[in-house]
Amino acid sequence: MKLNELRDNPGAAKKPKRVGRGPGSGTGKMGGRGIKGQKSRSGVAIKGYEGGQMPLYQRLPKRGFNKPNRKEYAVVNLGLIQKFIDAGKIDAGQDITEDALIASGLLRRKRDGVRVLSKGEFTSKANIAVTGASKGAIEAVEKAGGKLTTTAPAAAAE
Repeated sequence: MKLNELRDNPGAAKKPKRVGRGPGSGTGKMGGRGIKGQKSRSGVAIKGYEGGQMPLYQRLPKRGFNKPNRKEYAVVNLGLIQKFIDAGKIDAGQDITEDALIASGLLRRKRDGVRVLSKGEFTSKANIAVTGASKGAIEAVEKAGGKLTTTAPAAAAE
């Protein structure tokens, strides 16, 4: 066998359809595009059209709802607050408020309030006053001998 004798298997390579090559080809003159209209012109693809098959965006279920006026809370974990207390950036002797957290550099902005979550260890006896907190965070602060007060009752009842 020589290089010039190499061939594809019979039927493996199909010849391309040559559109618009005379009446004998079967796809001459208008090239299978019909007469006039947007689809007969070049450079046109109707977006989302799947040849009459139900389009993907219509087959998928429509679910959920995004509330346009929902509250966005700045979230902080107890472990981070403890880390900042240990580093001396937050004074545990005074009340830890939302403004104190921002002043220490732990948070950048308040948004609709600050919400404390229970991730991490908390050992300092400190009073924390924030907009909301998880049940686990409240328990962890009280276990350490401090107190966590929230101003938003709905946030604490999670």
